[in-house]
Amino acid sequence: MIYGYLGSGKTSYAKKLERETGAIRFSPDEWMTQLFGDDPEESTFAERSSKVEKLMENLWVQLLAKGIDIVLDSGFWSRSSRDRAREKIESLRAVPRLYFIKTSEDTMWKRCESRNQNLNGSLYIAKNTFEVLKSRFEPLGRDEPFILIEKEAEPVSPYNSGQSLRD
Repeated sequence: MIYGYLGSGKTSYAKKLERETGAIRFSPDEWMTQLFGDDPEESTFAERSSKVEKLMENLWVQLLAKGIDIVLDSGFWSRSSRDRAREKIESLRAVPRLYFIKTSEDTMWKRCESRNQNLNGSLYIAKNTFEVLKSRFEPLGRDEPFILIEKEAEPVSPYNSGQSLRD
């Protein structure tokens, strides 16, 4: 489970975990851009995003039930989404890990600006959107265990290449 704000480096870190562990990565932004383009209409975004999340969950639950490791690059902005994912993962006898991708706000916005120049499968993020969405980003609770990844510098993975996320 990858937790972090826009431009924090979630997808980069998720891809790194995917390469190093052989896990299957699920990124809602990639699915959204494939289905609805890189700048979907605001009026339909929430509904479409919810449908994409449900489709992805149907698939990742099947994979996890078969013992295949997954990486969920969903941001997990709300406590309820984190709790729900953890419960679902644990119900499948797997161990959830929450990675907090911590990055300065200035760096996050600069990454969004840069990405906006060449979206390549990413969603367009306007400055106003970046600012407005901050109110939806819930901090981690004191009772939520996480692995901190500082993205100002290159992170070091706690796993060796090919090692299962279940270990």
